Amino acid sequence: MPSLSKPICQGMTMNTDVVDKLRIILAQPRGFCAGVDRAIDIVEKALELYGPPVYVRHEIVHNKWVVEDLRSKGVVFVGEVNEIPDGAITVFSAHGISEKVENSARLRELPMIDATCPLVTKVHREAQRYEAQGCEIVLIGHQGHPEVEGTSGRVKQGVLLVQDVADVATLAVQNPQKLAYVTQTTLSVDDTKDIIAALKSRFPDITGPELRDICYATQNRQNAVRTLAEQVDLLLVIGSANSSNSNRLRDLAAEIGVNAYLIDDARGLQPQWFDSIKSVGITAGASAPEHLVIGVVEAISRLRSTIVETMAGDAENTRFKLPPEVTGETMLKVG
Repeated sequence: MPSLSKPICQGMTMNTDVVDKLRIILAQPRGFCAGVDRAIDIVEKALELYGPPVYVRHEIVHNKWVVEDLRSKGVVFVGEVNEIPDGAITVFSAHGISEKVENSARLRELPMIDATCPLVTKVHREAQRYEAQGCEIVLIGHQGHPEVEGTSGRVKQGVLLVQDVADVATLAVQNPQKLAYVTQTTLSVDDTKDIIAALKSRFPDITGPELRDICYATQNRQNAVRTLAEQVDLLLVIGSANSSNSNRLRDLAAEIGVNAYLIDDARGLQPQWFDSIKSVGITAGASAPEHLVIGVVEAISRLRSTIVETMAGDAENTRFKLPPEVTGETMLKVG
């Protein structure tokens, strides 16, 4: 578990007199994960290599600022493949897609670039492997989430969606001896452990991936928030309302008993939040850029005299390889 240390936020100079100062503690780790970094890099490099417009099916990641920034550079976000003009560069979001969506793009011979997070792709392959072994697939996830829709569409027979422990009790399966589960990557080990335990209790023969296969970034950010929430009077989560992992960070802090708010950026701050508190924790969802964190810190510092610290946490050094279509190894035919 992370612990708290006292280094000052990089790039900020603080007065050493800490009397009556509001203590700001930044979570570590926070913000972009490797999958989000890769997805945004893919779109930006596609713009450089092929020129605008670049079409992206759904939001590349669930962050309002990222989407608007890319839109200003020439990215066009669409709901479905049929909205993309013939011959236009087509990028699939980090959340993954179903085989039906992929095939519809192939039939039109659209020049495609897949920005699906490699950890999501791993879940797709696990589900397909279990199905090939004759198993019915249980998917632990949130109904309507793009990742759930993509994973569901990667197996021929579809999936049985389980959102909570209560769903396990009513789950109707064809053969309890031929059952496997996979999980949405934006759920942590802590989010899924009770559901997995309920599945194993009711279906002792069920099989599933090892815990290490669950997204490291989701778990790391939740661990940091769990520690941070016990040290502060208020916790702010920077992220968009449609970000599953950002909402979970806010909910986790609230469950621990600290006032917690989800905000897009500094414009979401309410001055009265800081009137009578001594400390505030700040984190960011896996799709929220670091400059939003800096903006929030600066805005709070205009309301109160502050001192800024960063938690001591494990550094995330994971990097995912970019696809050849944006590295110049394979050039797509456009138009």
